[in-house]
Amino acid sequence: MRIRIVDAFTDRPFSGNPAGVLLLEADSFPDAERLQEIAAEVNLSETAFAHPLPPGGTADWALRWFTPVTEVDMCGHATLATAHVLRTTGRATGPVRFAARCGTLTATARPDGGLTLDFPTAPLTEEPVPAGLATALGAEPLSVHDTGQHIGDLLVELRDEATVRALAPDFAALAAHSRRGVVATAAADDPARGYDYVSRCFFPGVGIDEDPVTGSAHTALAPFWSARLGRDELTGLQASARSGLVRTALRGERTLLTGTAVTVIDGELLTAF
Repeated sequence: MRIRIVDAFTDRPFSGNPAGVLLLEADSFPDAERLQEIAAEVNLSETAFAHPLPPGGTADWALRWFTPVTEVDMCGHATLATAHVLRTTGRATGPVRFAARCGTLTATARPDGGLTLDFPTAPLTEEPVPAGLATALGAEPLSVHDTGQHIGDLLVELRDEATVRALAPDFAALAAHSRRGVVATAAADDPARGYDYVSRCFFPGVGIDEDPVTGSAHTALAPFWSARLGRDELTGLQASARSGLVRTALRGERTLLTGTAVTVIDGELLTAF
């Protein structure tokens, strides 16, 4: 079985966020235990598994995502990676609809070679700063928002871009503060550099200390920063070591995430399901 490693939210290899992608030929998924074993072996932030669905339904492919330790409800970069593989291998030529835990997600190719994902917008609920969060994160929050059930993060606003870039969290302590993780963000110091806000994403609770570029987090970052900056279309820079850009467009209950992807490894999985 073919397995690809795709760098998502980047236009060059060895940057952005790498995801494993396996396109299954069966009409159902194998046992979750085997999918988890493969994801642990791949050992990236996410490995995506997809199988085709019968024509005429509300979706074209079923899609699931696994970190090295657990299955997750929503993942942006591995969805982008899967859509990229479908497009570059000729398995899909138009918009692709995915049936996932969080509902139906759509990926549409753009004339410039990018892909736009249609995801549900995360509902934001401001809450008091939890005790111990500032110590665990290593910076004092300006505000904290819950992001709802699908992504399950705390969105934490910090003072400035430099503070976000300098974070060195206590990951063990941070894992106690949300179901999935913590998204730290601040406005860009200089929007003329091509992005409006920065973020870093820490998910120790699901086996990922820092995720390089997190599409799903931008379903919360988009409404957060659109409300503050007064524009529905923005660009976010995830300031991890690998780095990546996510273009966001807020459309009410849906958020559009646009980026590019590059296949860096195309190999064979030498095991049977």
